[in-house]
Amino acid sequence: MFPALRFAVILIAAAAIVQAEMVTFRQRCLEDVVSQVPTLLKGQDPKTGRFGTGIWIVTDQNVMLPLAAAWSTKDPGNPYYHDAKILNALMIAGDALIEDQDETGQWVFRKKDGSTWGKIYMPWTYSRWIRTFSIIRDAMPADRRTRWEKALTLGYTGIAKSLDPGHIQNIPAHHAMGLWFAGEVFQKSEWKKTASEYLHAVVAAQHSDGYWSEHKGPVVNYGFVYVDAVGTYYGVSHDATVLPALRKSGIFHYYFTYPDGSNVETVDERNPYHGGVAMPNVGFAFTPEGRSYIARQWRMHKGPIPADSAASFLLWGEEGEAASIDVTKSDFDYKLPSGEAAIRKRGPWFIVVAAMTAPVLNSRWIQDRQNFVSIFHEKRGLVLGGGNTKLQPSWSNFTVGDLSTFFHKPGDEDPNFLPPPGLLHVPIAARVLEGAEFGVELTYGKHVGRIVVDAKNANELELKLSGDSDMAAHVTLLPRFMGKPTSEPAPFTRTKSGIEMNGVGISLPADASVRWPLFAHDPYKKDGKATLDEARVVIDTPSRSTLKLVIY
Repeated sequence: MFPALRFAVILIAAAAIVQAEMVTFRQRCLEDVVSQVPTLLKGQDPKTGRFGTGIWIVTDQNVMLPLAAAWSTKDPGNPYYHDAKILNALMIAGDALIEDQDETGQWVFRKKDGSTWGKIYMPWTYSRWIRTFSIIRDAMPADRRTRWEKALTLGYTGIAKSLDPGHIQNIPAHHAMGLWFAGEVFQKSEWKKTASEYLHAVVAAQHSDGYWSEHKGPVVNYGFVYVDAVGTYYGVSHDATVLPALRKSGIFHYYFTYPDGSNVETVDERNPYHGGVAMPNVGFAFTPEGRSYIARQWRMHKGPIPADSAASFLLWGEEGEAASIDVTKSDFDYKLPSGEAAIRKRGPWFIVVAAMTAPVLNSRWIQDRQNFVSIFHEKRGLVLGGGNTKLQPSWSNFTVGDLSTFFHKPGDEDPNFLPPPGLLHVPIAARVLEGAEFGVELTYGKHVGRIVVDAKNANELELKLSGDSDMAAHVTLLPRFMGKPTSEPAPFTRTKSGIEMNGVGISLPADASVRWPLFAHDPYKKDGKATLDEARVVIDTPSRSTLKLVIY
């Protein structure tokens, strides 16, 4: 029986199969919204209507939605129901957005660092603004309501024209969800039709494994954006044709989440590992599989549900049964339907292997597919792996050729991301191993490497690498475990058999070497310069090697 945190999840274990009952969250979400209202209100300038601190950006106004949820929810425990102060705060918040609109309804895309990125129909703000209007419009004075109607119609006219079902991305997906609300509010059936058609195209673009991609393989964080857009649309439209996509996403995220609640990075084509409990959004609330994911993540989350997310659950979420499979306490094997990635859980070990390959793109955003194994231990967190980057072949599990010919030059804002002739650091093919061995086989031109992972017991694991004599092998270690910060000195110590780092001992071959720090290329920085927490410890070892990990 798992502990309850203000929502009911009754799980009666019988091996890996459990009888799942109800997942409820409305009361918790209401309490969490209500508890955060004072802080939200305190963050608004009553003269300008603007929320936030420092340089004002339009997304500072996104807090309208949880305030609208508090204003509109009638409950004995909610003192803010139809509160005049909140209604006024909402109205002046929208007025601030109107004051900042240009003649097309767009805003300057400002960032807190003072930079600007041109004009934009900011999707996250427009969707919260129209949803807030749908909630409070009948309580607004006629002149105020008319002004909002004009401004929102201006914006959504431009948004409607921008949606192209032949071009699927996360931002227009969110716009489509907001457009459906706008069509409802303004009784524009053509807007609802445009929104539905785009979101149906989003559903059709989903990979059969339950994720969305920009190139090859998941962009895990963007998956949450798509689930939120499609799920919120379902919550108000009840268009059952999108439920299968939400169900598949629920399954994908349920499995490709580490035991500490953080996202698995091994399959991600854009983002490396980031710790912390990933927070589900309301799109997971409409299927048993998604509700299982919600329940597990919220058990691990400390503190209140963020107000924006809690508001969406309160306004549109559906309570109901969880799925009947629970793997959080049991050993299991899971493979994606495509066979391109697999998970093995053995006791405290959680091991992921990926077999997704793609050519190197001369783009900063799509990372090189180079790192195919991640190893997590419940006591020490993510020990080995950490994901991909660009211009850093030493992060690759295998290489052929001279690594020194391919690197990021400090200050270069427009580098060539394609490797020079003679260097192979990204495989052209890969497959998850079948049978007794758990691992992956990687093909680099005419060269083939294999990685096999074997959890011997709760505290010992063996990593076997094999390749031909022209290949070198590399293993990446995260420089911090359990949230501990690191500094410029090497975060590991030498031992007689290898190295030790924060309670993890790694036995190495005699001819292996260890390097630190090997930096990522940060695509979100114009010059690509990464900070120390984006670096890795790299073990360089002959292509035929065995590494032994021991948890102390």
